[in-house]
This record gives sequence, structure tokens and C-alpha cells, in this order.
Amino acid sequence: MTLSYRLKELRQQKKLTQANVANSLGITQQSYARWENGKVTPSPEKLSQIAKFYGVTTDYLLGNEPEEDELANVELLFRMTSDGLTEEEKAVFREELIEFMKERKKLFDEDEKAKK
Repeated sequence: MTLSYRLKELRQQKKLTQANVANSLGITQQSYARWENGKVTPSPEKLSQIAKFYGVTTDYLLGNEPEEDELANVELLFRMTSDGLTEEEKAVFREELIEFMKERKKLFDEDEKAKK
């Protein structure tokens, strides 16, 4: 996925407008729109600011994290569903998601062994 796609996806997940995000980042809506359209790439400083704003890594924004990585998928699921939770609730929810993924993988591994 491209940076522009991820910027738009993250913004839409948070139900924000380009103007909302631009205002939070101290830039114009037009500047943000150019990032989402892929016409301009943000500076390293702005990229870092964007990552902090969305609660992701710059590697995620740039597409340097493998999409198939199950922990990255858990993180994406967590970000999509944890809005409105307290920090304590988020910590518990994150641990429960990780534990669920580990248990499911364990069951899949056991099924594979049984098939052999």
C-alpha cells in the first residue's frame, strides 16, 4: 500500500475530514490533500508528526511493514476498534487480541499436525 492510500484510510477510520487533520498538523487542507493524492510527499518531520497523530509508525505509513504480519494485523484491528476506550481498557483489549491470535494459531497448528 502507498503512503497516500494509508493516509486516506487512517483519516477515514477516525472519521475525520482533510481539514480536521490538516488543522491538527498545522498545515492547509490543500497540502494534506496533495499528500493523500500522492502528488507530494511530506517531509520527514511532517511524516513523523503524522505517524504520532494517527498512532502508527512511519514504517507503517511508508508501507515498510509487511501486511501479512499477524501482529501488524492485530495492531490494525486494535486501532480500528479501540476508539473511545480508556488507556486501561485499551491495554486489556490489546492483550486479549494478542492472546486470541496466539490461541487461534495454536489450534491451526494442531489441526495441521493431525492431518499429517
